[in-house]
Amino acid sequence: MYHYLEEELDLLRTKVIKMGSLVEEQIDFAMRALFESNFELAKIVIERDEKVDKFDVKIDKICQRIFALTQPVAVDLRLIMSALKINNDLERIGDIAVNIAERAETLSGNVPLLKEAGLFDMAEKVKLIIRKTIDSFVNNDHELALGIIKSDDVIDRLEEDIFDSLVARMEKDPSVIKPCAHCITLLKHFERLADHATNIAEEVVFLVDAKIIKHRKDLGNLDVKPEEIL
Repeated sequence: MYHYLEEELDLLRTKVIKMGSLVEEQIDFAMRALFESNFELAKIVIERDEKVDKFDVKIDKICQRIFALTQPVAVDLRLIMSALKINNDLERIGDIAVNIAERAETLSGNVPLLKEAGLFDMAEKVKLIIRKTIDSFVNNDHELALGIIKSDDVIDRLEEDIFDSLVARMEKDPSVIKPCAHCITLLKHFERLADHATNIAEEVVFLVDAKIIKHRKDLGNLDVKPEEIL
């Protein structure tokens, strides 16, 4: 029975890692579609969302099968619980990639505005956070995961600064209200991407350390090695 459990857990980890890799590429393609006005990449992101959904269903079914046919305990149980939550956040990241890609054509004439407003720099930071979040799961790296969680404050402050600058721009020049409104929607998408990455990082800490740190504000007191995330 335990041999069967090991095989199923290995399959589960493999599927989560593959889904993470696919979702990371979806985000990269979506950002490139947006900032390079590459509509072909946008089309690929939209079409491949079905593949992300299939991974989502497959991972859920593997978890259900393990619960139904085995009696996982301790670290094995934590892997299954974490995989279910990580799977959900990866699926949401995939959905946001589609939302971003769908705006590529609408905003193709406003790329200079996006970059000037700071959205390109924020997008690069968010992509880095997502990549490192997936790396933290692959390598069971709880210190990297904790660093990602702490970096979420940087993204939140950046969102506030960009939002304020966009509002000021609209107040000064009403002709840019529509493109700036699109920018604010993108801004929220980027912030949500970072939130989902943080959720995944929290699950990595739970998986490795058996610690629930969701909603904790005292991460500075945890044993975190200085890590330059952004």
